[in-house]
Amino acid sequence: MPDVGAIASNLSEKIGSFFSSIGDLLQATHLPEQISDVDFTGLFSNPWFLVPFVGFVGYQIYKQAFRDLIIMALLMGVWYMSGTQYMQTLVVGDELQVNKVLPLLFGGAVVVGVIIYLFFGRSD
Repeated sequence: MPDVGAIASNLSEKIGSFFSSIGDLLQATHLPEQISDVDFTGLFSNPWFLVPFVGFVGYQIYKQAFRDLIIMALLMGVWYMSGTQYMQTLVVGDELQVNKVLPLLFGGAVVVGVIIYLFFGRSD
């Protein structure tokens, strides 16, 4: 009979090494810092981004994939909201500002609810 504990530990080591390699890659490429330092004005005035973006939106409108456009707009709104001054003052020092967490949780719940409704609540 195979040793289940040995198999589980071997599997957990392989999974752990896989995720640690992904973490090392993210740290080496400084991806979280790059995402947080995006210049929105520069991004949306750059033709190398703007032309494919407008083409994608035009294609989605042509395809009449309004669900995908709404989801994309929601995700871009979440991305924009994460860089606002409100989010920067959410943690002051080492203390979480509890009075600012409730509106954030409500907004996140609304976004998740809309996305779930768009995927599962409507029929095409």
